Amino acid sequence: QVQLVESGGGLVQAGGSLRLSCAASGRTFSNYNMGWFRQAPGKEREFVATISKSGYRADYPDSVEGRFTISRDNAKNTVYLQMKSLKPEDTAVYYCAAGQSMWREAGMYDYWGQGTQVTVSS
Repeated sequence: QVQLVESGGGLVQAGGSLRLSCAASGRTFSNYNMGWFRQAPGKEREFVATISKSGYRADYPDSVEGRFTISRDNAKNTVYLQMKSLKPEDTAVYYCAAGQSMWREAGMYDYWGQGTQVTVSS
């Protein structure tokens, strides 16, 4: 089992920045590729970013490319999501997930955190 706890969400104005953190415990963190997803009310869970076990590779959808950066610190068992130039449409609950590959599909991840709310005001 891997336990994941997100933090760092909050209310920010459009154009602002936030950094989300996801602390992992349980099995060896560096054995997992990590992902961030988000879900807005009434919408499906959406892929935001994924990073390889080593941290050398990352993947983003076009909607956040150039604005969001995923990173990890395997010594601290933590993955981060730096978000800048935030838009109201970025408002959602953000979740981190652990899996065996760098998937864009939420269903392919094995472990999930509880989520942290990000609200971007216009």
